[in-house]
Amino acid sequence: MERPSWAPADLDLDRPSVARVYDYYLGGSHNFAVDREFAQQVFQAMPNVPQLARDNRAFLRRAVRALSALGVDQFVDLGSGIPTVGNVHEVAQELDPKARVVYVDWDPVAVAHGQAILADNDRTAVIGADLREPSTVFDHERVKALIDPARPTAVLFIAVLHFVPDEQQPIELIGRIASRLAPGSHIVISHASPDRQSAQLGQAANLYQKTASPVTMRSQAEIAALFGDLDLLDPGVVQTPLWRPDAPDELGPEAYEYPGFVGVGRVR
Repeated sequence: MERPSWAPADLDLDRPSVARVYDYYLGGSHNFAVDREFAQQVFQAMPNVPQLARDNRAFLRRAVRALSALGVDQFVDLGSGIPTVGNVHEVAQELDPKARVVYVDWDPVAVAHGQAILADNDRTAVIGADLREPSTVFDHERVKALIDPARPTAVLFIAVLHFVPDEQQPIELIGRIASRLAPGSHIVISHASPDRQSAQLGQAANLYQKTASPVTMRSQAEIAALFGDLDLLDPGVVQTPLWRPDAPDELGPEAYEYPGFVGVGRVR
């Protein structure tokens, strides 16, 4: 296929990328035919995936607003994917123009596109790094230039930890990251779970096993355990639409069938 101008020259166009597939779920345009074909297979197993992705992005926005209200003005979004409408910097900087945001991803399209669209925003950076290597992330020159380690920081793991298998010790990983953060910092997690819609989610997860980023499903209890000894903000670890909804009275029964859980933990 013809390579678009925004795609890095060494990009593999023959294998789907979870970042680009997620961009397609959200209605974005920075994806390729291979990503769209993969997404259509996922839709056959689980037709409501686009709505699930939108609900997940809505949680991200609510969490950023909640933490901004607590005075947090530094955000590091790990496994951020391709920046789309309503992302962290837009929400945080609308509330506080001085807020600083770093996006981190290992997908070259996500990094290249993010760097291009945020080139004029001197309080936002996009870096290519692996979230499983915290020192590579937090010692990066762009991160050190924007994020003051002595002040509270929010670190976001939005729909990314289910790509970190148990053998890579995600609990220990989060603990190492939390240990680098100042008191009053927060860890934000959203994570797919088989506790609801297990048959459909299982079929979708099986498709991801064929990609470079296979999925590990975790129960609500296992997702809660990822927070270690952090202090959970109310309402704890709950299904995605149930975390401080903007319009609680408008939640339908599907909110209680959401196949994923979220939470926000505070560093003491």
